[in-house]
Amino acid sequence: MAPTNAHVAAQLRQLIYYHLDNNLLKNALFLASRLVAYEPRSAEASYLLAYCQLQSGYVKAAWDTSRSSGIRGTHLGCSYVFAQASLELGRYVDGITALEKSKPMWQGRNTWAQHNEIRRQHLPDAPAVWSLKAKLYKGHKNMDQAVECWATALKMNPFMWDALIGLCDAGAKVSIPNVYKMTTDIKTMTELAYQQFSKSDINSAHVYDKPLSTSQPAVPDPFVSSQKPNGNILHNNSVLWEKQNGSKVSINTASSILDEEISRTPSIDAEFDDGVLQGTSVNQFHDVPPAPSRKPKATMEAHVDPPPRWKSATGRAKVKGKSDDPTVLQDPPAPTAPSKRTVSGQPASSTQSSSSMAEGTRRSNRLLNTSRPASATSTAGSKISSLANTLGLREGREIKKAKAPAVRGRVATTSTVGRVVSGNRTRTGSTETGETEVRDQKGSSIIPPVPPLPNAKVRAEMAINKDLDAISALLDLFGRMASAHLSLSTYDCQTAIQIYNSLPSGQRETPYILTQIGKAYYEQASHAEAEKFFIRVRQMAPTRLEDMEIYSTVLWHLKSEIELAYLAHELVEVDRLSPEAWCAVGNSFSRQNEHEQAIKCFRRSTQLDSRFAYGFTLEGHEHVQNEEFEKALDAYRSAIAVDGRHYNAWYGLGKVYEKMGKFAIAEKHYRTAAKINPGNAVLICCIGMVLERLKDPEQALQMYTRACALAPSSALSRFKKARCLMSLGRPREALAELLILRDVVPDEPNVWFLMGRLYKTLRMKADAVRAFTMALNLDPKAAQFIKDAMESLDDEDDENFDDDEDMD
Repeated sequence: MAPTNAHVAAQLRQLIYYHLDNNLLKNALFLASRLVAYEPRSAEASYLLAYCQLQSGYVKAAWDTSRSSGIRGTHLGCSYVFAQASLELGRYVDGITALEKSKPMWQGRNTWAQHNEIRRQHLPDAPAVWSLKAKLYKGHKNMDQAVECWATALKMNPFMWDALIGLCDAGAKVSIPNVYKMTTDIKTMTELAYQQFSKSDINSAHVYDKPLSTSQPAVPDPFVSSQKPNGNILHNNSVLWEKQNGSKVSINTASSILDEEISRTPSIDAEFDDGVLQGTSVNQFHDVPPAPSRKPKATMEAHVDPPPRWKSATGRAKVKGKSDDPTVLQDPPAPTAPSKRTVSGQPASSTQSSSSMAEGTRRSNRLLNTSRPASATSTAGSKISSLANTLGLREGREIKKAKAPAVRGRVATTSTVGRVVSGNRTRTGSTETGETEVRDQKGSSIIPPVPPLPNAKVRAEMAINKDLDAISALLDLFGRMASAHLSLSTYDCQTAIQIYNSLPSGQRETPYILTQIGKAYYEQASHAEAEKFFIRVRQMAPTRLEDMEIYSTVLWHLKSEIELAYLAHELVEVDRLSPEAWCAVGNSFSRQNEHEQAIKCFRRSTQLDSRFAYGFTLEGHEHVQNEEFEKALDAYRSAIAVDGRHYNAWYGLGKVYEKMGKFAIAEKHYRTAAKINPGNAVLICCIGMVLERLKDPEQALQMYTRACALAPSSALSRFKKARCLMSLGRPREALAELLILRDVVPDEPNVWFLMGRLYKTLRMKADAVRAFTMALNLDPKAAQFIKDAMESLDDEDDENFDDDEDMD
């Protein structure tokens, strides 16, 4: 009978997930298209096809495939894939609408603790959907809704790292201690996840946790039939499959299939397998024999005996089972009668042919010994020990042969008389072992004492506590990293550096953390320190591209043309289609004053990634160098459209308007940039500069003072402050600032020239001549201008100079 489409579709789904798990996207995509052919009206089939298309990079195809069910919200997977494709295509409203209509299917669903190596959740949960909605709202320029969605996602899943990044980049005030702490919800989800994993692990322990046997393949030969016409009804059962593939079976091969199934019941052994999945050593549990109360006697003995003592199982079986009287070994067999034997130490069957009086007495003794209570063994302990000691002295004595139970009256031949019973092969070892076990028991228990094992409830609590401890450690690590990232996003760079340095060395010495530290030093304008960390990142991860545009800017500020050109070459070799590589190439051209080539490179970077705000900003800087102010304004506005908190673009707008003489508009943009990055001394200094142009020196002096406090080594801020003090008629305070600045930048001619003017104002002609001379030596091009100032030392001159604009 031909299979139905439903059965074929089920097999196709399994194959699709198999290829997806093995990252075979082409195979998965092909199979998904076959599934849609079998089930053209199935939303799940459309979801799998759209998902495979999205993973393969066919974004428009995924959007079109999932649109029918996704836009209506009838299938959660289709809606999610449709929203992801809408985000990539810039159709933000469509994505938001699809997620809103499918809200009843994902609201309140949280599966972050329910994933492991053998269990998958192919549909998204609420935190994932909230995070995706936030990105869609951000693209739609609705930052309030985006922040709310990110906050909800982070509340439901504190390990949703992109939600934290989104909140920090949006400028939201995040309470890190309230996010990364152990809550009741986390404990409840951890306990629920453990229970679910325990059930699934018990059911799948024999399938996932054992290696396939190398002697017999798990997959049957397609050319040889594996079934027998008169085979057992349980031949195709999973029990037999497990036996053939290396699973644990009973040592007693004579046990029935029913005994094997009893031993495979998920009781103690299954729970031990569950413990192994939680990270416990395999040998930890199997070193201690399990309790044998639920198993047949033969199986129990095989499992209870330690491995070194299996060879003495015959002697132990006689002692523990009390089925043989030791006095049997003291009566030698009749020399004329044929020798008899027992099968592996087991009591002889009542069907044996010989029935002498002595042997009948021995059988009655065995019956009496079998019916004795457990307390009777204490009175016979010494007898058993003495008799066991004589066992080793019977080297020449014949051992009774076992008689085949199905044949009667057969006489033993001489070739079989000297055979040794399997239980008595080791003469001395078996005797000593049996004596030791009997002495240890002292009649109180037949089985050697076993250390008590914790019950299932105790083991579950221990496993859950370990999981909770691990989650607490992760929450602490994530909390510290989140605090550092929040500080860096608010440009509290020193705090961020301190937190990053407090991380464990294993976490700190990673490319991501070292990059963040380098970025923090870059924001502090400590370019030399930033370069050290970026060099370490390049050594650890030479193919890393993320944040390498910052490294190229650091080298640009350090005027390291060779290193910058080499970095650009390496990044292009790694990925010539990455925006970071073209940004580095553009910075290299800019450092060589080839601004047109730099502009082309920056435009290429933004073509490769339209959301690369830094590329637009650098392009604007190059237009400013070429005095192409309108093009610069367009580039800066494009950067702000991508990232409204990109303070570099706001600074660029202010600089353009300042050069165009629109100081009020420039002040507005400078203040916007300073609001985003309040710790940047350059931005504060720029506000002071435009305030001076707006004839407000008092406010400008406050800005300069604030800038000097933020960056005491900033030459520009202190120079501007000295000039402002000089214009306010406070020459001695201005001279004090210049004396500090002289030690910071001793080779700057503008500093010496302004000091000469101050000495002239203070009627200190000798010091004025010395300062003018130093300025003349440092800048011979301004010789005529400096000589005119020296010739007018006797004249009062309060003129301010604007030729210091180039100090950086």
